[in-house]
Amino acid sequence: MTDTKYNGWTNYETWRVKLELFDDLDMRDEFDNNEPDFDVSMICPHTFADVLKDRAELYIENSSPEGLARDYALAFLQAVNWYEIATHLIKDYEGA
Repeated sequence: MTDTKYNGWTNYETWRVKLELFDDLDMRDEFDNNEPDFDVSMICPHTFADVLKDRAELYIENSSPEGLARDYALAFLQAVNWYEIATHLIKDYEGA
């Protein structure tokens, strides 16, 4: 079996998507919503992972013309470990 880990992430695709699309994500804007009683434990990582995937797909669809390159970009997202990105972002938020 081949080890596909990349820079500590599941694979290159996960690392690259986290770096390019979500590295500058301000989690306070994402979760706090100016609610003083907000509790980070209320965040479901699986649901948040789905949100991240949808955002990435929407970004590609809105910024790329239809065609082969767009199809490859969307296919690239299929190898991403969305749960890993979501849990990483949540943990970073907890530590902030």
